[in-house]
Amino acid sequence: MSKDNEKQFVKEITPQGEDFSRWYIDVIKKADLMSYSPVRGCIVFKPDSYEIWELCQRELDARFKETGHRNAYFPLFIPESFFQKEKEHVEGFNPELPWVTEAGGEKLEERLAIRPTSETMIGHMYSEWINSYRDLPLLINQWANVVRWEKRTQPFLRTSEFLWQEGHTAHEDEADARRETMQMLDIYTEFVENILAIPVIKGQKTPSEKFAGAVDTYSIEAMMKDGKAVQAGTSHYLGTNFAVAFDIKYLNRENEHTYAHTTSWGVSTRLIGAIIMVHGDDRGLVLPPKVAPTQAVMIPIGPPKLREPVVARVHELHAELKKVGIRVKVDDDPNQSPGWKFNEYEMRGIPLRIELGPRDMENGQVVLVSRVTGEKKVVSQDNFVQEVQAMLAEIHQQMYDKALQFREEHFSDVDTLDQLQGFLEETKGFALAGWCGSEACEAQVKEETGATSRNIPFEPAKKKEKCLVCGEDAKHTVVFGRAY
Repeated sequence: MSKDNEKQFVKEITPQGEDFSRWYIDVIKKADLMSYSPVRGCIVFKPDSYEIWELCQRELDARFKETGHRNAYFPLFIPESFFQKEKEHVEGFNPELPWVTEAGGEKLEERLAIRPTSETMIGHMYSEWINSYRDLPLLINQWANVVRWEKRTQPFLRTSEFLWQEGHTAHEDEADARRETMQMLDIYTEFVENILAIPVIKGQKTPSEKFAGAVDTYSIEAMMKDGKAVQAGTSHYLGTNFAVAFDIKYLNRENEHTYAHTTSWGVSTRLIGAIIMVHGDDRGLVLPPKVAPTQAVMIPIGPPKLREPVVARVHELHAELKKVGIRVKVDDDPNQSPGWKFNEYEMRGIPLRIELGPRDMENGQVVLVSRVTGEKKVVSQDNFVQEVQAMLAEIHQQMYDKALQFREEHFSDVDTLDQLQGFLEETKGFALAGWCGSEACEAQVKEETGATSRNIPFEPAKKKEKCLVCGEDAKHTVVFGRAY
């Protein structure tokens, strides 16, 4: 295909280097992932994006169940009085809460919030369900939608309504609850890195960035291709804050009534936005094989007069791939050229293209083409299935390595606020800096640079000695960055 034709094909996608935000919207629209809803800040998930979410659900749900968690479902509507019980929690969410004040043509006696998160409702129910230490630990997860009335929205990354899972657990003591908190952070890390091919930084949120009502919040932070951060998952140790507020007491092993220790943790459909922004390129989407709705597309090529046996063989090979669980489709539409199909499926991010023509038939081979590298590999039809499986695994690793290399190239350590400002303007990305622990210094970073503390990493590449703002001794080494 000529360069002119390539430019013609991608003209509807703004190059990343020209305008990354425009590129993101162009790709989402061109790949047909969503439509804007008539309700401000809400989107319609079209089949491909929703299937990505279903595949994420499948992977996460299996991990949750392996660690003893069970799924349940709680009401969408939450009485206003529930929010008043945990003051810090309601203050944290109040600006984003939509309220129902009328129903059935009558004014409600008590306003109902549309669920922004379920700690309050679940806390109320746990107070009824938990009576003895024998009822603990209680390990429940919910797949649900939530509503947070955002002022600035962006498809998948920040919408007024979104989909997520939220885990809520209750434990006998702090040690067990903290084990749970870290276990779930580890599960998120493994999932995002090994399934979505996105490297993340694990760490603890600063007090000003923690979840409203939590004792401690932990996060995994991912870097997008514009250098900005997406918080890819969080896990919270809530202590006894919600237990006290909702009277979650139990009779302990010493026959005394005591409060349970609780946790909550969640990831959402913003992961779809992260997949797009971490892996996509100027030709469109690049989807990780393990969550790609279609992992491979098979395209017969060659002149029309030789088409029939080629198409028949493509369908036979298609059946072999389906038999081992590979999500594969055949495009044998005679009305579109192979070149058009190649470009279309590259734009849609399908990890692997499989070509078969008359000469390949004669030689007993097929051609595999990687979406990530463009590499063409000729393989024998005899071990075709194994070669496809191996190449999908290789594509996943290449995607992870590429994302990690990008992060390393856009990660620096800085000593002063001026250095941070310069780095964010010139290179864009994450910066490691010392912080004295003062909220005032943290707020000044945000005010002067637009960057926030992403987390205090568990394993910083380097320990910083001085606060980047005041120059006093640093209590923590922190990752700073601008974020979505």
